[in-house]
Amino acid sequence: MSNPRLRVAVLASGRGSNLQALIAARDAGALPVDFVLVGSDKAHAGALQLAADAAIPSFTLSPKGFANRLDYDLELFRQLDASGADVLVLAGFMRIIDGEALKPWVGRMINIHPSLLPKYRGLHTHRRALEAGDTEHGASVHFVTAELDGGPVIAQARIDIRPGDDEHQLAQRLLGYEHQLLPAVLRLMAAHRLTLAPPDRVELDGRALSAPLQLRNDDLVD
Repeated sequence: MSNPRLRVAVLASGRGSNLQALIAARDAGALPVDFVLVGSDKAHAGALQLAADAAIPSFTLSPKGFANRLDYDLELFRQLDASGADVLVLAGFMRIIDGEALKPWVGRMINIHPSLLPKYRGLHTHRRALEAGDTEHGASVHFVTAELDGGPVIAQARIDIRPGDDEHQLAQRLLGYEHQLLPAVLRLMAAHRLTLAPPDRVELDGRALSAPLQLRNDDLVD
């Protein structure tokens, strides 16, 4: 008996380009998942329009009116739980999530971050890479834990930093690789090949990874 299709929810705060890449991969037959919900903390997020265009249910939950971050996050996850999602993808969700609220989702919640983690957690990653004089930059997909951008890294995409690159150029060039990296990781999860083993070990086909997978020609390799 084959495994049922993975039910996926997505959180995004902005235009939703990574969500668009996921939907495009699904529509192309390259990502066998069902998107059950898209949520945002911003009422005018472009991701919500993408969800509407793709007939994916969506909701907005503003932090205003909540006494603290925990109360907000508990309501956020209540709505996500109600969707029946198996996996949650943070695709440009620009909020720090309370560790207590996300605890039930550890191991089935991933985030894409525009740096080669553990370098440059948090914001302004492209600027920081340039200011540090790095010759290489990239994006990482990791399991989400209570530590900001600190969960175990699953996979990375790497690009060279070119002479004369500015922050905008670097961000734009990396974005295309993000759009390959995130669907590739979710494809492994959909095939039930990727797991997080206690306490923080990423396993592929039951084998612990000694280093993050690397994106090569739209696929992930050791």
